[in-house]
Amino acid sequence: MHIRLIVFSLQLPGCRSLKEKRQRTIGFKDKFGKLANVAVTESNYHNSHDLAEWGVIIIAKDKQTISQIESQLENGLACMDVVITEVKSDWI
Repeated sequence: MHIRLIVFSLQLPGCRSLKEKRQRTIGFKDKFGKLANVAVTESNYHNSHDLAEWGVIIIAKDKQTISQIESQLENGLACMDVVITEVKSDWI
């Protein structure tokens, strides 16, 4: 069993309210948080309008599956109206 922790730091250009922030980012959690082997949470900057940090845990039997899911996550974020400023990841 392999476990991967990934933390995405995001900037939301032009975002002026927490409501707008939630509207921009909710699709990420809805799409990936429903996968059986993925847990997604907003892990920092809860009260900031233009910054967000999302933590993701992926659990799988092999590292190749985790890498595929990690690519899907990055592609999903790239399609949103956000700028990825930093990605930290670690094997647990």
